[in-house]
Amino acid sequence: MRNRYMTRAQLSEVRASPPPRLPDWLDCHRKPVLMILRLYATLVFCWDVFIILVQFFLTLLKSLFHLVRPPKAKSLTGEVAAVVGSGRGVGYDLAIQLAALGVKVACIDINTTDNDLLVKKIQSSGGVACSYECDVTARSDVSRTVAAIENNFGTISLLFHCCNVPSARSLVTEPPPIETTLNVGVISHFLLLEAILPKMKKASHGHVVFLTSVAGVSGLKHQMPLAVSQFAVHGLYESTLEELRIEKRQHTIHTTLVHIYPFIITDHCLNDIRLRISSAFGRIKSDEAARRIITGVRRNELEISIPRYLLFLSHLLRLLPRRATLLLRELIDTGLDL
Repeated sequence: MRNRYMTRAQLSEVRASPPPRLPDWLDCHRKPVLMILRLYATLVFCWDVFIILVQFFLTLLKSLFHLVRPPKAKSLTGEVAAVVGSGRGVGYDLAIQLAALGVKVACIDINTTDNDLLVKKIQSSGGVACSYECDVTARSDVSRTVAAIENNFGTISLLFHCCNVPSARSLVTEPPPIETTLNVGVISHFLLLEAILPKMKKASHGHVVFLTSVAGVSGLKHQMPLAVSQFAVHGLYESTLEELRIEKRQHTIHTTLVHIYPFIITDHCLNDIRLRISSAFGRIKSDEAARRIITGVRRNELEISIPRYLLFLSHLLRLLPRRATLLLRELIDTGLDL
């Protein structure tokens, strides 16, 4: 019987022995096969790059064409919109204009007095609206409010989050506590998306609008918590957009990021913020800002700003050296007009 056990010397000989050589007829074809495989991989890579470049230039041409001829605006008739922070500012005008377009508007605010007056104004004009008192920083309140809206109007298909978008006055007054700023400006977004976005995915229909201020692009002096919360909203928008892209839902559930420049918008009163070059920027009232936001939403624009050209300017500044951007910000600075 052959011994099944090998000595240490035999094991070392086996390990030192060269691997078995392929037959000559097979070994002579190895290099051509490897060359063919490498050539194939290179051709596949070049084809992928070519397709990406073609799609890139087509997208660029489409964007340039839309600058000249904007895409057709979609109808919002019959949609159910949740406007968070509808008691004042841009949210107030958004609710009124959405109702005028045939949207069923759920006006959500913690200030019931102003919210009730808004609903009565919409209803007197023939619109459909209902007032909901909600603390958007509490999960139980958000769940209860969303359930009440669905019982009255149906599944929410439009979400406008207008909380924590600073007004001109708020930039020169004492800021609220850090916890309040972050809870209203950041945590509330997560709670609302947690309650609404899954139902939009189930219905394969919806549009989420993130409203942020200039603080989410370049920051603001003496307003660090506010700037942090606005940057967080920008990051949340990017994450939501990427999630929808991975799940192949970007064509059924749309997202829009709106940059609002608070020193431009007047809240139905005299603006108390001035610019050193005020004639270059002008003044935009909140109702006009709301009209531009709705126009962008109806065209499914991914990112817009009020006013529009300042978004391009902010992106352009990022290409310049840091010291150069600081000098430009010194030039276009804001101050209190007493």
